[in-house]
Amino acid sequence: MKKRIVLLLVIASFAIGITAHNISFAEKQERQKQKPDDIYKELELFSDAVSIIRADYVEAKKSKELIYGALKGMLSSLDPYSQFMDPDTYNEMKVETEGEFGGIGIEITQKDDLLTIISPIDDTPAYKAGLKAGDKIVKIDGDIIKNLTLVEAVKKLRGKPGTDVNIIILRESEKKLMEFTITRAIIKIASIKKAEMLESGIGYIRLSEFQENTPKDLSDALKKLEADKMKGLILDLRNNPGGLLDVAVDVGGKFIQSGKVVVSTKGRVESQNMEFKSKNSNNHLDYPMAILVNGGSASASEIVAGALQDYKRAIIIGTKSFGKGSVQTVVPMSDGSAIRLTTSKYFTPKGRSIHGEGITPDIVIELEERSAKDKEVDKETALLEKLMEGKEKTEKEKAEEKKKKELDNQLSRAVDVLKGIVIYSNK
Repeated sequence: MKKRIVLLLVIASFAIGITAHNISFAEKQERQKQKPDDIYKELELFSDAVSIIRADYVEAKKSKELIYGALKGMLSSLDPYSQFMDPDTYNEMKVETEGEFGGIGIEITQKDDLLTIISPIDDTPAYKAGLKAGDKIVKIDGDIIKNLTLVEAVKKLRGKPGTDVNIIILRESEKKLMEFTITRAIIKIASIKKAEMLESGIGYIRLSEFQENTPKDLSDALKKLEADKMKGLILDLRNNPGGLLDVAVDVGGKFIQSGKVVVSTKGRVESQNMEFKSKNSNNHLDYPMAILVNGGSASASEIVAGALQDYKRAIIIGTKSFGKGSVQTVVPMSDGSAIRLTTSKYFTPKGRSIHGEGITPDIVIELEERSAKDKEVDKETALLEKLMEGKEKTEKEKAEEKKKKELDNQLSRAVDVLKGIVIYSNK
């Protein structure tokens, strides 16, 4: 009802504005001083601008074009995540949430006025091409994208599977521009990429995104690892851009006692202040945990990591997370368009703000990428060890050794930390 009243007032103000076109600016400013600071009266300024554009702009413009343009500007001025979506854009967004679309496989946001990659999605063209969390997109197909909105940039990145898109990024860590030509593909996102036992009873689950099927998939993976006598669990949330709030609450709640706050939201309106609590019926509480995060861990990933850190249920390892902790509400409009509006922010159980702050790990360790040379050294070392020992290792020993060498340094540190906790607990 309120929306209709506002819409009628905008239309009324617009009609008044057409007749008021010839009033001098001096008179308008004088009248403006005498008026109270009331939003509905301020709409007269908007209607005056619309009427001037309609009367004097070099090309004729439709009223809807002007209104849509004004709404886009107004929403984008609030924050990087609020936006006005015309009917086509809104339909695009709905297609994205179905979990399968043609693109290159990245999550992007606006950060410091630059289009920034939150994370490349595992096993997608962008991931395979070598794009990284934190890369700043400078050009798409030769066009500078500085003034594009998030939605407009997404449109340019999407396209028919099999077609190429050329992008230029700024990688600040290496202080250079890099060019990539990436072939678009159908993006199918599996929430759990890997679930396996590493060594000494340490289980590992790589969770790539929080989707509707994630809680069930995670439960199945946990049951399998627990049946294999898992003594500790590593939950890998690196480059996980987030997903559904209720799924994040469910995932976090699996590892803490029932009835505990997983995350809270706080907004300007009292109805937006909410607490989301765990409903743990699975009792995955009997083993130590480590969670891996990095600059590509955002939103739902930060909710889970923040909650388990606050309750001292898990040790957080890696680098600081992205810091995307705001809630957007999508409100459909009568003509098929929609408004996406930031209505509240996420807070951890201890009241820490996630938005703009991120989650700082308990153990900060930068990822060290292994070169081809390092891998060759591994092979030579293994051969030397074999010669010195003078005996063949069992297949199990070989498998464990191979798996250990494939671990990156962050994951390797997590394994060592959990092994230490398990040994100490047994003593």
